Amino acid sequence: MTVTLADVAARAQVSPATVSRVLNGNYPVAASTRERVLRAVDELDYVLNGPASALAAATSDLVGILVNDIADPFFGIMAGAIQGEIGGPGGRAGGERLAVVCNTGGSAERELTYLTLLQRQRAAAVVLTGGAVENTSHAEAVATKLRKLAAAGTRVVLCGRPPAPADTDAVALTFDNRGGGRRLTEHLIELGHRRMGYIAGPEERTTTRHRLEGHRDALAAHGIPDEASRTVHGRYDRRAGYEATLELLRRDPELTAVVAANDTVALGACAALRDSGLRIPDDVSVVGFDDLPFSIDAVPALTTVRLPLAEAGTRAGRIAMGREEAPPGGIATIRGELMVRGSTGAPKNS
Repeated sequence: MTVTLADVAARAQVSPATVSRVLNGNYPVAASTRERVLRAVDELDYVLNGPASALAAATSDLVGILVNDIADPFFGIMAGAIQGEIGGPGGRAGGERLAVVCNTGGSAERELTYLTLLQRQRAAAVVLTGGAVENTSHAEAVATKLRKLAAAGTRVVLCGRPPAPADTDAVALTFDNRGGGRRLTEHLIELGHRRMGYIAGPEERTTTRHRLEGHRDALAAHGIPDEASRTVHGRYDRRAGYEATLELLRRDPELTAVVAANDTVALGACAALRDSGLRIPDDVSVVGFDDLPFSIDAVPALTTVRLPLAEAGTRAGRIAMGREEAPPGGIATIRGELMVRGSTGAPKNS
């Protein structure tokens, strides 16, 4: 049975005119109403108009790139590399594709909304970057949307993100965050550090859990107790790193090393240590993760794990455009490289 505009209106509890305004985007509609209409469209699998149903299996020239925060270099580098591969043969407008960067702001709801919009536009490809939200219902909702996208002919690639269920047909280029986290902490242990503080990212993100698990694996392997009082969670930004470091110093003034969730957090940690009258690495060593462009120019240069963000984005873009074969089994794990620089050294009393 064909789903009509009226059916969508009834499900969303709005007028058909409001549904039309949301779908056409030609009239302002309250955000909550818009979200309700788009949810109804998705639940009913509504196709915009009758003739469009015959084209449901055909894709457009649109490619969606989902990022958590485009202002974060981690996502900006990947998005730029992906967009650099969007184009060439296959599109109708002179062979070009239109790349649209969708900034979710870390919102699980916005992520689902963008996937719905890209499905409606019959996107040629969708690339989701970065870690996923650790929530069972959200993961199931995302998997459902990825299946619908694949069924409509959309290529789906996950870049720096854990694999999705096999039946979604999504290709995953996943970073070895756990292994990188372990190598960072092992480096500090080899230098003689035993009193370490860890600044983790948001608790609901897969990247946070995997990097923290790597840190704890290294501690366990060397018989070092993992004290929960030395782990502080926060956002992946400089301010969180600054505030978390002050909290770690309050809990343990004898701390000799700080392990930061990423390089931006590490910069905040360095600033807090300097403001507390401590020298890096003479008094406290600091490590980050990702090897963002500014890491080598920090003073001292930051010890970190280099993730090949641009290379991963380029490969994701090529797979999305069908110019490179998917890895065997649809999954490739990308290992980071430990970059040892001036921000780490042996503790004073080692």
